[in-house]
Amino acid sequence: MSFTGIEKCEVDLTQTVKLKSKDETFPCGQATTSTARHLTQEELDRLSSERTLVSDFKQMKIEKEAQKNWDLFYKRNTTNFFKDRHWTTREFEELQACREFESQKLVLLEAGCGVGNCIFPLLEEDLNIFVYACDFSPRAVEFVKKNPLYRPDRCCAFQCDLTKDHLTENVPEASVDVVTLIFVLSAIHPDKMKEALENIGKILKPGGVVLFRDYGLYDHAMLRFKSGSKLGDNFYVRQDGTRSYFFSKEFLAKLFEEADFQSVVNEYVLRETVNKKEGLCVPRVFLQSKFIKPAHSQQGFGLLSHNSSKESKQED
Repeated sequence: MSFTGIEKCEVDLTQTVKLKSKDETFPCGQATTSTARHLTQEELDRLSSERTLVSDFKQMKIEKEAQKNWDLFYKRNTTNFFKDRHWTTREFEELQACREFESQKLVLLEAGCGVGNCIFPLLEEDLNIFVYACDFSPRAVEFVKKNPLYRPDRCCAFQCDLTKDHLTENVPEASVDVVTLIFVLSAIHPDKMKEALENIGKILKPGGVVLFRDYGLYDHAMLRFKSGSKLGDNFYVRQDGTRSYFFSKEFLAKLFEEADFQSVVNEYVLRETVNKKEGLCVPRVFLQSKFIKPAHSQQGFGLLSHNSSKESKQED
């Protein structure tokens, strides 16, 4: 898995209410490693001093309003917040390498597509690809469908809560070659992440892959959260009500293993990013990984199984 030439696309959402897309940040150094970033004593003291969690009542309210908060995010920022992710085909070589022959049609699911910053560059660069695209926010899905590049013969966008809505209602079972999870799983409550992965497993072909990139443990955004933002271990809420989890590679590997995936690549990407406006060079940490659905997978019998769902409805 290559990590060269990453463009300016990972945005610190800690202060989404105030941050504007014109506040440019630029990478000034990067490395991959199997170990977590080492913290300074000041950073260790800052993390250890934050012991108070958001109240249970407020946490329940945040969970209940999760979709509304992301919908409001896209209402405020429309399609202007994130940059198009032209790095995707370069960074995840599997988008090309998984083909048996060059003209083979590739079927992809972009889970958490936002307004299409990932899928539309892919559709432009690769004529032999069909993309299913889903997002938690109905407003984001509407932006995707209104994009001039959206064509139903090449893309199918739909609203979906990965933790409870069956992907098989829009995507045929075991039909997808590649699923991308790019800055998506971190927005889901840790208790529900396994359900999301099991849901994804049902539409993946045996041997299909999940390409993952998200916030890593001790990322600068994690250290910026102020008192009153902590929901749990490595889990925080932003000012606008959206949430972010910061992954350790061990937690992520266990999570995928419990959802019946096999780990192929799982490593930290350490970067230093310059914010020219503030004159700062800050440490960013991301986790970039690849997981495969084994041929013997039992994911059809997971928590989101249609059979168990039908049985429970009959019992009700």
